[in-house]
Amino acid sequence: MGLAVVSCRAQLGVQAPEVAVEVNLGGGLPNVQIVGMAETAVKEARDRVRAALQNAGFRFPDGRLTVNLAPADLPKDGCRFDLAIALGILAASGQVPAARLAGYEFLGELALSGALRPVQGVLPAAIQCGRAGHVLVVPAANAAEAALAPGARALAADSLLAVCQHLREGQGLAEAVADGIGEGSPAPAPGPDLAEVRGQARARRALEVAAAGGHNLLMIGPPGSGKTLLATCLPGILPPLSPSLALEAAAVASIAGLPPRLGATFAEPPFRAPHHTASAVALVGGGSRPRPGEISLAHGGVLFLDELPEWGRAALEVLREPMESGRIVISRAARQAEFPARFQLVAAMNPCPCGHAGDPSGRCRCTGEAIARYRSRLSGPLLDRIDLHVEVPRLPQQVLLAPAGGGEPSQQVRARVVAARGAQLARSGGSNALLAGAALRRHAALAAGERRLLEQAAERLELSARACHRILRVARTIADLDQADAIGQAHLAEAISYRCLDRPAPAAHC
Repeated sequence: MGLAVVSCRAQLGVQAPEVAVEVNLGGGLPNVQIVGMAETAVKEARDRVRAALQNAGFRFPDGRLTVNLAPADLPKDGCRFDLAIALGILAASGQVPAARLAGYEFLGELALSGALRPVQGVLPAAIQCGRAGHVLVVPAANAAEAALAPGARALAADSLLAVCQHLREGQGLAEAVADGIGEGSPAPAPGPDLAEVRGQARARRALEVAAAGGHNLLMIGPPGSGKTLLATCLPGILPPLSPSLALEAAAVASIAGLPPRLGATFAEPPFRAPHHTASAVALVGGGSRPRPGEISLAHGGVLFLDELPEWGRAALEVLREPMESGRIVISRAARQAEFPARFQLVAAMNPCPCGHAGDPSGRCRCTGEAIARYRSRLSGPLLDRIDLHVEVPRLPQQVLLAPAGGGEPSQQVRARVVAARGAQLARSGGSNALLAGAALRRHAALAAGERRLLEQAAERLELSARACHRILRVARTIADLDQADAIGQAHLAEAISYRCLDRPAPAAHC
């Protein structure tokens, strides 16, 4: 008869609250009871653990086993508690020294053979474990991910038998090691290079401005004009993520069960491109067990939405709040979870239902009413939150068929972007896209002539206050690219020119 306590971690959003796995071995008929708000996968652990103990050569104790997962009001799900439950049973029955469990936390799913299988959400658990000053034991397949946590010590195990040997002898498990953690490589991220883009000088310039200031971008153009290629080039000119932001992005990927961001990929900005049939829940996250959506998986990177007017209105409108706050809170009856969602939105759309409005060939036959109805699928508040609206026209055949070369490669553009971002970090501590309130008034102040220009544009285009603020942020970024201390009229005029959807649109063009 005995009592043992083993430490583990649950998963709640990007948090990993500590769970005490209490195992009591008492008299009575053989039975295993798991309590503590455990869901089905956790309760099924009794059968996995029994088979794993027996196949690993241990004795499954006779008597009544009560396994309590405390705190009892915290929902527990998944297979991450298998290893802790097995060790608790062994300690309660005297097969491993219970005193040696102190200072350790255990995560892992048990195979029936006693081998350890990987689980999701190891990185957030490793971060919390390191802050608590404990040593985390994880399956070998999760070792590199666990080692990403700063200040944490993690041990890799491939079986229950290896863990028990380590507890008895104090050695035997290898330290978890991750490769290539740091600021990231200065080389562009894998993907298309801007040198592959033919023509489209204005769209390339808008892409550079968006990258330099972290601005949201909408490209409007006919099919085949290069909108998708331009969007996929954006990660290659973005600066590498800071260590803290890269760690947050890696933690979200860990929760979602994506491959860990290791080595050179650790500091790469993520790029997500969901299909336009995705639901609102797929975008922002949700479910009875809250999981991160596309906006959280794009945290620190790019969310690309192609065919923007074809998206459901409900799906697009849920983007408005996280675009401002950089986070999303998912509330359900049983639990609440918060995920980071500081993403850069890049979207593409056709100028009209047929896609050829403004084409010199005149093949568009859409009426002004049809174009207005098509564009009305995008709400004004959503468009206000997109800093740059840029036209991407159809290119002449002689440009498309010209020999490759002539365009600036991503690496050169990225150097200017990194320099502009560095100036913004030194000035305000963040990108220009995050400027607001007093910081915006201080760092994007206008002289009298520039102020009159913005007032005239706001009156003529009927701009909202939010749209005017976005113009100021973009103008500040353009000035940073020019290494100018103050916003000039040329910078402000260029920023105003990137609001083409705010102009009254005739039937023929944007």
